[in-house]
Amino acid sequence: MTMQIINSDLVDATPGDDRSIDELYARRRVPLIEKHGARIRAFFAAVLPPMIVLAILLGLWQLLCIAPTSALPSPTRIWSEANDLILHPFFVAGPQDIGLGWRVLTSLQRVAIGFGLASVAGVLLGVIVGQSRWAMRGLDPLFQILRTVPPLAWLPISLAAFRDSYPSAIFVIFITSIWPIIINTAVGVRNIPQDYRNVAAVLRLNQFEFFWKIMIPSAAPYIFTGLRIGVGLSWLAIVAAEMLTGGVGIGFFIWDAWNSSRLPDIFVALAYIGVTGFVLDRIVAAIGVIATRGAQAS
Repeated sequence: MTMQIINSDLVDATPGDDRSIDELYARRRVPLIEKHGARIRAFFAAVLPPMIVLAILLGLWQLLCIAPTSALPSPTRIWSEANDLILHPFFVAGPQDIGLGWRVLTSLQRVAIGFGLASVAGVLLGVIVGQSRWAMRGLDPLFQILRTVPPLAWLPISLAAFRDSYPSAIFVIFITSIWPIIINTAVGVRNIPQDYRNVAAVLRLNQFEFFWKIMIPSAAPYIFTGLRIGVGLSWLAIVAAEMLTGGVGIGFFIWDAWNSSRLPDIFVALAYIGVTGFVLDRIVAAIGVIATRGAQAS
């Protein structure tokens, strides 16, 4: 004898009920694992592989540096000697004795100013170079030469010009990050479809309207590609500049730890730098996806 299990909603349904069988089934309670199964699988698919690789690398690092005579500290030694920097990133014990969280924020303030200025100037110059053939011929070779200059090579010039470490560091960030923004913006403007330009001519859009309604939306994927490269270069430049200019930034902390032979502190600071750089890249990428509605530069 076969027993049938019938949903209570189906039992309560009357012959004259307008609700369909599918609607009644849709009302039944679905377990969370079944309802969000796809999201859970996607989460573990994104998180587990890097966690496994990280665990393997830490294990190999521990085996290679476990000897007391090893030149580099092992992960367990780093934890035992520098766990206060990991667990308490925002402590303040003096003008120079502060947590790595405050040092990262100090460096980020400089990056925000320098990268913000580079973003505005880079987009405007990129539009000019991309829109004008004469500007491209005159400025593009100069940009290609200047963008190969290492960030620290600009530091003596900026110190001589500003005579202060704070604006000098901002200038180094600016001059380092502006080139990929200019170049990618110019490429995006040059790749605007001719049909868009024809529509703008038919609608008789002025230069300002063409800039906001046609040029910026069409070149946005290229612009945000340049911004992602630029923000990464900004973070690299500030860390390098702070090693020489001093202050309370994360770069000077690494240099000071080296002079004090605190290698575990340096490894912790490198972890902070890497995580912060990754977060900056993800933020710019997320803004780019929203602004371009998922479009990508071809």
